Amino acid sequence: MNKSIAGFLKILGSAARDLAPIIFVIAFFQTIVLQQPFPDISNVLVGLVCVAVGLALFVQGLEMGLFPIGEAMAQAMARKGSLTMLLAFAFALGFGTTVAEPSLIAVAAEAATIAGQGGAIADTEQARDSYAFWLRITVALSVGAALVLGVFRILTGWPIQYLIIGGYVLVIIITMFAPPEIIGIAYDSGGVTTSTITVPLVTALGVGLASTIKGRNPMIDGFGLIALASLTPMIFVMIFGMLA
Repeated sequence: MNKSIAGFLKILGSAARDLAPIIFVIAFFQTIVLQQPFPDISNVLVGLVCVAVGLALFVQGLEMGLFPIGEAMAQAMARKGSLTMLLAFAFALGFGTTVAEPSLIAVAAEAATIAGQGGAIADTEQARDSYAFWLRITVALSVGAALVLGVFRILTGWPIQYLIIGGYVLVIIITMFAPPEIIGIAYDSGGVTTSTITVPLVTALGVGLASTIKGRNPMIDGFGLIALASLTPMIFVMIFGMLA
């Protein structure tokens, strides 16, 4: 128990250290540049403490739960020896984590609101909800497809740089034909997929597989799934915009 408390306090100290540059920047511009006192300083201080504790708890949760279970499941699926089941697991993991991603939910809702105001869709609650829902599903499907490709790359040993270069060439080509209204949303969709829920499990999947499969190096083959998960939503969402 004492070990757990000591470990958490260590993580809490690291979280506070990581937040220090942000606090310094805000304090500098508020007091030196704007020359204004902090509004409601007591709430600001309480908020900073909550952020530090929340970040420490999040990191502790990753180390205790998400990373170990992600690696264990990936290793178990690899030992099972079924390529179909392994690829199905990768797709389901990518789809499930992405569709529940809070940042994606927020971006999809905001995109639906702006699309309604701009006349791209009917400015009704039903139309906005439908637009946001299908945008989330499109991004989730793209991340599922990215993980299938990434897992296949780990199994075959393909160099990741060729997949990334080819993917971005495809992004540039599709950008020339996509509606201007969807391009920014598509690019942002690629960013929000690599967030709180998706990153730990996807990273654990790649490292777990590369550690289990003979002839694979976790440092070389275990990473790169996140890059693919950021790339494919841009392609899928722009196609979504062209069709919808």
